[in-house]
Amino acid sequence: MSGFLEIEPDWIDYNDHLNMGYYTVLFDRAADEAFAEMGFGPDYVKNRNHTTFSAEFHVCYLREVKLGDRLRSSFRIVAHDEKRFHSFQELYHEDGWIAATGEGMTLHVDLGGPKVAPMPPDIFARVSAMASEHAQLPGVEGVGRKITMPR
Repeated sequence: MSGFLEIEPDWIDYNDHLNMGYYTVLFDRAADEAFAEMGFGPDYVKNRNHTTFSAEFHVCYLREVKLGDRLRSSFRIVAHDEKRFHSFQELYHEDGWIAATGEGMTLHVDLGGPKVAPMPPDIFARVSAMASEHAQLPGVEGVGRKITMPR
């Protein structure tokens, strides 16, 4: 994704670092660019009465982020079908280290129901094209990670 994301002062918690909820805000803001490439956004809702809903989103906090830090996010489609896509993001600090990862399942929704519905062919083609591009990239660590206690 292009550009850096700025940390807002109100997002800093009493531990003097970025509150956990705002990592998701940063991932969401960064994903807007990828969603626009796929054809989703305000015009899609207005013109077709369809949209996307997040079904799940998992964040893994790797390093502390503080006020004044600048971050950027990657976005990758891991898998998809006609009704949903699985994505993975990494939140990079401007110094190059990864602050967090985010993994999500996004559903395509017909707002007339609302109900999960297949994407129109032109939108599905765009999602598929992006997924094909992303499939050529090196693998990323952490996809499909689950929470578990060591034995």
